[in-house]
Amino acid sequence: MASDASISHSALADYRALLEEERAGLAGQLAELGYGDSGTLNYDSNFADTSQVTAERGEAEVLAGELKESLVEVEAAIHRVDDGTYGACARCGQQISLARLEAMPAAPLCITCASKA
Repeated sequence: MASDASISHSALADYRALLEEERAGLAGQLAELGYGDSGTLNYDSNFADTSQVTAERGEAEVLAGELKESLVEVEAAIHRVDDGTYGACARCGQQISLARLEAMPAAPLCITCASKA
């Protein structure tokens, strides 16, 4: 796969803004779920323990886990922007295609390496 030219400074600023927006959105979704500073979901002390509520609580915990994982990926991408490695595949070092970064700004791998994972 031919690699794209390196990312311009203005494009890096645009990607950083996209990533920061995504980070804020993920943090907001976690807050809506009741994800607290303790690293777990906070529930009302009057939270009933019926089977339906338990199932809903389990679903919320799965969703929170997925959101936290996405947040870690976005924060890692922001770090890559800051340290100058954004856009380089973490596995092979080749430039990640701009089309892939447009679709998935937090992508750490080029499409070739991602398909091998």
